[in-house]
Order: sequence, then structure tokens, then C-alpha cells
Amino acid sequence: MTPEAAGGPPSAESARRAVEAVWRIESARIVGALARYTGDFELAEDVAQEAVTEALVTWSRDGTPTHPVNWLLATARRRAIDSFRRRSALDARYAVLASRLTEGDLSSGVVDPPGRSEDLPWDPDRIDDDVLALMFISCHPVLSPEARVALTLRVVGGLSSEEIARAFLVPTPTIQARITRAKKTIAAVGVPFELPPAQERHKRLGGVLSVLYVIFTEGSTATTGDRLLRPDLAYEAIRLARMLAALQPDDPEVHGLLALLELTAARFPARTGPDGEAVLLEDQDRRLWDRSAIRRGVAALGRSSALGRGLGPYGLQASIALCHASASSVRETDWERIVLLYEALCRLAPSPIVELNRAVAIAMAEGPLQALTVVDELTASGRLSGSHLLPSVRGELLIQLGRTAEARTELELAARLCRNTRERSVLLRKAVALE
Repeated sequence: MTPEAAGGPPSAESARRAVEAVWRIESARIVGALARYTGDFELAEDVAQEAVTEALVTWSRDGTPTHPVNWLLATARRRAIDSFRRRSALDARYAVLASRLTEGDLSSGVVDPPGRSEDLPWDPDRIDDDVLALMFISCHPVLSPEARVALTLRVVGGLSSEEIARAFLVPTPTIQARITRAKKTIAAVGVPFELPPAQERHKRLGGVLSVLYVIFTEGSTATTGDRLLRPDLAYEAIRLARMLAALQPDDPEVHGLLALLELTAARFPARTGPDGEAVLLEDQDRRLWDRSAIRRGVAALGRSSALGRGLGPYGLQASIALCHASASSVRETDWERIVLLYEALCRLAPSPIVELNRAVAIAMAEGPLQALTVVDELTASGRLSGSHLLPSVRGELLIQLGRTAEARTELELAARLCRNTRERSVLLRKAVALE
């Protein structure tokens, strides 16, 4: 129990917890409302951070206010007004100086800034559109993919630069630099803080979904490091996807992505052992799978289908995830249906990873020889060179065909290419077992 809850005086620790809780839940709405109010994306984020800093001091002295979000908004608004006044005063002084230079008069003088910053529009009720606009700005196509991910997690997800850096295993200054460059790029291009028109929004929605998918993918199977899962990152992507689904209820792919994330995350409790080691699908205790997440995924996939426009790439992947979630074991999985779904996905959104996954499904449905043909074609194309996934799948198929010497070579290659310690350990164990 905190000192405040016990009737005692507030403390710095209780204030910190309160500020962190409010910021993690409401940061997107706060920054969104401030960005619309100021018309300046970077200023909105800056004054929001200043308000958070002030809250840490004030709340530890006076206690958490009854309406903490309103407190942060009001404080940030005052900081923004101060910034406007400083800018206006500076602009006025420049104007006076310029006129006197023209007249040959260098005498000093001060002119009060015209107008009142308090007259700027302020409508805190437009919260949903603000958050949606914030997502589209953070994922603007003018930014690099890495910048979109960092900025989305920062201003929409409310994560600190340190948290983002830890999640992607890069130095904090690198993340800070990406975010700073992204803000400057948005300002330089003159991206307005507003929802794009419906047609433009539809074209750019794919970029927003792609960013959320990248964030989740890194959380569900970390590219590098000694942890297989980064659940905080994955669950943040799910939270943002739920938010987007609430704001864009009529788009089937938004619900399709949410379904895919929920159904995939349902397996998290069984994917690692007590020491964090990776547990393969065939060895997982399916009783540990999160049935609530599966129900949420099924509901989201149902909403995607009910919109009547056919399943898109995320909806198809969610359907594949549902085949796994519905099966009692690997052997009982409907692999024939999964092959058909991957074939549809190959036509709709072709990629070498989709083709490789189709090969795995073919191996389960028809046998390893047919699958090896697909994998060898991928190898010859060179489209997955440098990825550990291709030799790891090829090694598995060669094991099933009894070609153990070749299989060991492939698994050792996969281990050398793999940058995740947990995945690499699994590959090396398999290679050693073939001795």
C-alpha cells in the first residue's frame, strides 16, 4: 500500500508510479491533443515531457490530482503558451530590429507580442481522431521504416527511448537520434497534424499496420540477444492494434492484424521453458496456451470476415494461426488447409518467407520430398541468402529424408547465421544429435 493509500503523505515513489501509469495509458491522447492544439508535432511532445517532469515533482509534494490527465494537459498547455509567447516576442524583436536597421536606427526597444496565445483552439473531446492522426503521422511514408517504429513506440506507445533501445538491442543515443530526425523530417516536410483524407488514409493504412507487425514480430521472436521473447514489446503492439481497431472499426485488415497478434501471442506461455530456453511447437504443452487470447483472436477474425471484403494478408495469416490454435497436437493440425491458405497468401502478398512457410506446411501435409523441391528453388533464387531460416528448414527436411550428413551441415550453417542465442542453441543441439 502506498503512503497516499494509507492516508499518509505523498512520496516520490508513489508519484513516479502514478505518472508512469497515466503516461503509459494516456500518452497518445495527451500528445495527440497537444499536437492539434499547437500545430507543432515536436513542440507537443516536448511540452508533454515537460509536464511529466513537473508532475514528478508536484505530485510527490501535493499528491496525485483527482484528474491526472487533465492536470498534465493543462500543465503542458501552459508550457506551450509560454513557448508561443517567447517565439512571438522574439519575432517581434526581430521585426523591430529589422525596421530600425532599414531606417538606420539601432536604438533598442521592445514590442509586446500581438494577440493572445490563449485564443488558440482547444477541444479535448476530439480524442479518437487525435490518436488516429498521431498514428498516421508517426508512420508517415516520408520516414524510414526504423524511424517509423521508433517514433510510433515513443509518441503513440509512450515508451521511453531507453525502453525502445533495450527492446531492439541498440544504443539509446541511436534511438534518440532516430526520433529527433523523424520529428525534424516531419516538420521540414510540413506534415499537418490532421487525419489524412479517407482515400489517402486507406493508402497509408498499410504502412501503419506494417509498423505494428514489425514491432510485434520483434517481440515474438527477437532478432538478436539471449531472449527468445520480448513480451513487453509484443503486448505493446497488441495494445496499439486494439486501439487502431477501435478507431478504424470498418477496415477488415485492421481486425485481421489484431487477430493474428492475439492468436500468435496466445502461445507465448508455452514457447519458453523455465530457464528461457526455446520450446518447439511439437514439444509445447498446449494446456499453457492463453485461451482468452485465442477467443479474442477468433472474435477479431470473425469481425474481419464479417465485413465482407475477403481476407487480406493479415487475415490469411490469422487463419493459419487459428489452425494451430484449434488443433490438439501438431499431428492433428489441418495442414492441408494451411497449405491452401499459404498458397492464397503467396498470390496476395508473395515473399520468400511466405514461400518458406508454405514449404514447411507441404512437408507436414504431403511429405518432405515435395517440400524440399520448394526450398531448393528458394535456395537457387538467393532471395533468402544470409537468413538462418532457410538452412534450418532445409536441415529439418533432410533429417526426415535420412540424409543426416547434409542435414548437419545445414543446421550448423543456420546456427552460424542465427543472431538469437536461444534459437542458435536449438539448432546446435539438433546438429550435435546427428553425430
